[in-house]
Amino acid sequence: MDMARTKKLGVQFIFFCGNGTDAYNSAFQELASHMGFPDDSVKHFPMTHDIGNLLMFVDIVLYGSLRQEPGFPPLLLRSMSAEIPIIAPNLTVITKYVTDGIHAFLFNSGDPSTAASAFMRILGEKGLLDTAYSVALEGKLLSKNMLAYDCIVAHVKLLESVLHYPSDARLPLSFSQVKERTWLWDPFESKAALGNSSSEDKRHIHIRIAGILLGESAQSNWTIDSDSNDTSSYDYPSQSDWDDLSEVEIFEDIEMREMEEIDERVEKPLLTWDEVYRNARKSERMKPEGNERDEGELERTGQPVCIYEIYRGEGAWPFLHHGSLYRGITLSKGGRRPRSDDVDAVMRLSVLEDTYYRDLLCEFGAMFAIANRIDTVHKLPWIGFQSWRAAGRKVSLSESAEETLEKTMAEENHEDVIYYWVPMDTDQTSNFWSMCDCLNAGHCRTLFEDAFRNMYGLPEGVAALPPMPNDGDYWSTLHSWVMPTPSFLKFIMFTSLNGNNTEPASCLLGASLPQKRHCYCRILEILVNIWAYHSGRKMVYLNPVTGESKEQHLREERNEMWVKFFDFTLLKSMDEDLAEEADDGMHPGKDQWLWPLTGQVFWPGIADREREEKYIKKLDKKLKSKVKLLERQKLGYKQKPLGQ
Repeated sequence: MDMARTKKLGVQFIFFCGNGTDAYNSAFQELASHMGFPDDSVKHFPMTHDIGNLLMFVDIVLYGSLRQEPGFPPLLLRSMSAEIPIIAPNLTVITKYVTDGIHAFLFNSGDPSTAASAFMRILGEKGLLDTAYSVALEGKLLSKNMLAYDCIVAHVKLLESVLHYPSDARLPLSFSQVKERTWLWDPFESKAALGNSSSEDKRHIHIRIAGILLGESAQSNWTIDSDSNDTSSYDYPSQSDWDDLSEVEIFEDIEMREMEEIDERVEKPLLTWDEVYRNARKSERMKPEGNERDEGELERTGQPVCIYEIYRGEGAWPFLHHGSLYRGITLSKGGRRPRSDDVDAVMRLSVLEDTYYRDLLCEFGAMFAIANRIDTVHKLPWIGFQSWRAAGRKVSLSESAEETLEKTMAEENHEDVIYYWVPMDTDQTSNFWSMCDCLNAGHCRTLFEDAFRNMYGLPEGVAALPPMPNDGDYWSTLHSWVMPTPSFLKFIMFTSLNGNNTEPASCLLGASLPQKRHCYCRILEILVNIWAYHSGRKMVYLNPVTGESKEQHLREERNEMWVKFFDFTLLKSMDEDLAEEADDGMHPGKDQWLWPLTGQVFWPGIADREREEKYIKKLDKKLKSKVKLLERQKLGYKQKPLGQ
């Protein structure tokens, strides 16, 4: 009241509170007159009114609520973002974010009369002081990122409480290590710049807001000059326009149904047989052929290599690539991308329908699915794989690396080379097996040695761990490599034989249930290095960014290669022995024998038995034909009775 009487600024007060009933408004105006406020200096708006319209015409915002709230008041946050100086009580939730005299003007919540001194710090004789403008600017800068850290921390806590990460995933940092306390405004500001309207649109919006506010005042007779701006071009559809549109759509739908019913009732002349045949042939020509290849297969025609990207679920779709070089393969049944020729690993390998085996094999289940009758899905000379996590970690192939890889595949025809582009994180002080132990809780070396010993039947006194050199070169990880298709089949054979001798029940790598479900995922990731090194394959690291390639672990310098254990003839004989056991029903003594379920079971005895069965059927057919011929020569032809 002192400012309204003494200040020659025409101060007006807008109270944003209560409801919008006539009784409340009249009582509010009567209270203002009783307290001695000048006429037209007090105006009331209910809480249902749009606060954004009011902030367009406000110079100062006074927050008068003294209640302790759980969060920062939204009214103050919107006012600060609109670069309006605020006056607020020194409540705990407010002083947590703003500082008196820097971001806002605070008064003592225990003595509301101290708000007058806050007003004196803002208002001068001729308007707002420079301090008010500087404080408003600082408040606007603070409001942009005030709740960023709280929102990020709350989101991270929520994810930590609902997500259970497998052992093959890199765990995120704790929320206490979050250093970025601001939002990334650049993407939003660029989109906002594209969506900004012209100056005439802004002027029209301000005129509409002013009309709404002044139209609610009974004492305002202000009108808008129609010559200043043509507002007809910004006319918005009203509710009556939407009703008219709905009636038109309903009328068109009724008319279409009537025409269809009339067309069904009209008698049509019968077609001749020639016209029927002509229409049938025309419809057959318009149908796609049953053996027509899809678009993805046509794109890969003539390509030397195809890289299969392994993923599970729709959450990995944004990380997958498109084009003739890549093809997705999903481990979740029915989780293929729409309008793509992705491979469903569950349909190709029935063992993956069981969640236990799907979690046990991890991404290797997709490789087993491709290797199972590979000619039906892959007919190219080179084959590669890449996990969807490679794109998430930004280690996938760039365009230059892809061109280099395709060019190399087209020019060279190596049968013993493997290209990989995601290296294992190692240093000069640790070798291959020590790093594997670090990634698998110290059990990598022990588990692989036990599996290798059981695989070849080695006694306890004989070393069963293949030596790996510490030459400073790279090792492959994350299932991101390319090799010739025949070499891939040999590698899958070695992997299935090795996995057949691993006991899944004794998992020591998982500290939680989700980690135990994916127990051997990290060990399977690096298994390709052991096979490629000791089988004499050429190992080449392909830089995923520049496309440069460099041979790793030169074959001339491999002194301790266990070639005899990785010889294909030996592995083939071991595979045939297991196939014979599976074909004869001989169980190796385990409750769950995984080997027969990982692909096609074949040994020479199966071919011999099938050949013998075919020969017996042929002899049986000849015998029946000979008996029938003798009966015909002896008795002649018999006339069948009529009606039979």
